Amino acid sequence: MEQELIEHIVRALVHDPEAVSTNLIDGEKASIIELHVGVGDEGRIIGKRGNIAKAMRTILQAAAARSGKRCMLEIVG
Repeated sequence: MEQELIEHIVRALVHDPEAVSTNLIDGEKASIIELHVGVGDEGRIIGKRGNIAKAMRTILQAAAARSGKRCMLEIVG
C-alpha cells in the first residue's frame, strides 16, 4: 500500500512518469522503499532544502503506522 502511495505522488511531480520505479525491501519491523526516477527529476523530488522529500517521508510514516510497521524512503536517483 505504501509503495503505491509513493509512486502515485512521485508520478505527479516528475517530467517523465514512466521512469519512476520503486523497490520494496521488507523486514520484520521495518520496510525500506527505494525510489528510482529519471535523469533530471531528482531535484524535483527532493525540492528546495529537501522539503518535498521530507513531506513524502512524513506521509509515508503516517500510512505505515496503520500497519504497525516503520517505513523509510530512500531516493536512489
